[in-house]
Amino acid sequence: MALAGRVDRCVERSGSHLCVGLDPVGFATAVEAERHVVTVLEASLEHVCAVKPNVAFFEQHGSSGLAVLERLRGRVPGDRLYILDAKRGDIGSTAEAYARALFDVLGADAVTVNPLLGGEAVAPFLARPERGAFILARTSNPGAQEIFETALADGRHLTERIVELGLQWDPSGAVGFVVGATDPGAVASVRSQAPEAPLLLPGVGAQGGPLEAAVRAAAGGPTRRFLVNVSRGIAAAPEGPKRAAARLRAQIDEALAAASPA
Repeated sequence: MALAGRVDRCVERSGSHLCVGLDPVGFATAVEAERHVVTVLEASLEHVCAVKPNVAFFEQHGSSGLAVLERLRGRVPGDRLYILDAKRGDIGSTAEAYARALFDVLGADAVTVNPLLGGEAVAPFLARPERGAFILARTSNPGAQEIFETALADGRHLTERIVELGLQWDPSGAVGFVVGATDPGAVASVRSQAPEAPLLLPGVGAQGGPLEAAVRAAAGGPTRRFLVNVSRGIAAAPEGPKRAAARLRAQIDEALAAASPA
């Protein structure tokens, strides 16, 4: 089963489109970081369909941080998608090493990948059955427009070319796209261009992405293969991660209901 099918399955089994991001910012040691992410994960797990650790916040602690990632894999049940947010992208042999580390050692179901080095940089992340890659098509940070909105000779933006290439690199469902919820127009554009591809939508919560508009845009195709990632908006929520995850899940459901034909 390709990534697209696995997204469908995890959404169906969990009844949720919410992905919890695990970004342990500001912790001096790997022990403190692990304590934090385990607390957030255990509190939110019943309300999410996917879990997305940001690899950088673990790597910064060296071998002890990587050991936390290895243990974290064992805490995520098989009916949840485990996405490692690493944004890797390099020449073929280096990309192969990255893929081995992320999939075979750290146990990712899917990874985030930078496509700017072309197809050879992405291919190793598409070579394993039932695994896949979310390709950066339009990120959620304010500076994203400097690159992704670059106009090409044919008048299209770079985002459109990335999506076109991503679908060519693997049309069978191993490719998804990262599109920031901070720009619902970009979400709608990518969904129109890739109506069946899984979409990973970061930027809701601390970055201010409008959840309802992003969900409506992502749900505008024949499938509802999308995951709304929230990190600080769950981990640092005043009501605690459990209630925050439940609230966000309900808001996504309400937005989906509103987007459905009467």
